[in-house]
Amino acid sequence: MANLRDIRRRIKSVKNTRQITRAMQLVSSSKMKRAQDAAVAGRPYALLLADLLDTVGEKLDLSGATISHPFFEKREIKTRGILILSTDKGLCGALNTNLFRKITEEVKGAAKFITVGRKATQFVSRSGRGLVADFNISDKAAFSELRPMLKLLIDAYKNGEVDTIEIAYPSFVNVLVQEPVIQSLLPIIDLREVLEQLKKRVSDLPSLEARSDSREMVFEPSAEAVLDALPELYVKVIIHQLLLESRAAEYCARMVAMKAATDNASTLIDDLTLDYNKARQAAITQEILEIAASAAA
Repeated sequence: MANLRDIRRRIKSVKNTRQITRAMQLVSSSKMKRAQDAAVAGRPYALLLADLLDTVGEKLDLSGATISHPFFEKREIKTRGILILSTDKGLCGALNTNLFRKITEEVKGAAKFITVGRKATQFVSRSGRGLVADFNISDKAAFSELRPMLKLLIDAYKNGEVDTIEIAYPSFVNVLVQEPVIQSLLPIIDLREVLEQLKKRVSDLPSLEARSDSREMVFEPSAEAVLDALPELYVKVIIHQLLLESRAAEYCARMVAMKAATDNASTLIDDLTLDYNKARQAAITQEILEIAASAAA
């Protein structure tokens, strides 16, 4: 009977665990919907801002003006600046593991790191890399929360402390797929490629060609003045958008992981219940045989 007690105890333990994973699945599902909506809602704005920056550059090219801005100047890469967007908590499958593996494989040589999320901070510290600062951003990821981090990043680039700004984050593709990505932001080398990547994610907007054929923009006080201010805003908006994407990826991964854990717990409970019934039946059969043997004696 001790075996039966052990099985009952384990069934109870697994049921308690299943309650926890199911609750976490429901919470993650709720947060996932809000994070998805925020990420999807920000994509058109990021696309239009990038398109506007491209339009200003085009206008200056056609007018014969020289585009001079530190964000467009390609430098010799001595030190890379990497912003890592990760999670504060685990229980989200291989989301962080895949991201950190990609960073380990692709980031060689001198680099300075700024992290968002406790997991990224732990990864950088344990790997002995140069951690400049770490930031905690709430689930809402309001733009105002990012200002200190954005200032630190942009100042480091302007002052020549780093020669690139790159973002390592889990990209939200869909509920089941989150891909680790290292995206280069500065210097801005190929804006058209960035536009095409953003355009693929915004299916409800007209094509860039269709818009460019029908619009006529007037820049005040001048295209040069707009170009002077626009790149920094573009970088800030893109970083905010990527943070929203990473949050959506986090909650999708956690919901899927908790659903898998809940399903596995249910399967384990079924198996343990079957083992319990078999053991109980064997114990009853053994008792009957013992009684029958005693009666025959």
